[in-house]
Amino acid sequence: MIQTKIKMKSRNRFIKVRCQSCKNEQTIFEGATTKVKCLICDAILAKPKGGKADIKARVVEVLN
Repeated sequence: MIQTKIKMKSRNRFIKVRCQSCKNEQTIFEGATTKVKCLICDAILAKPKGGKADIKARVVEVLN
């Protein structure tokens, strides 16, 4: 019996976003399953929406 391992690659990445209220930069997961709030002012940066989160903040950088 031959066994094969399938390596699945995640389509979600970490992204660096900037809060529109206080300009704080924060790293969040693109596939967040809960609301992501700014650590400084509690503004909502991302809301869950099926596979990928609905990003409410400005994306500064996509991290690998």
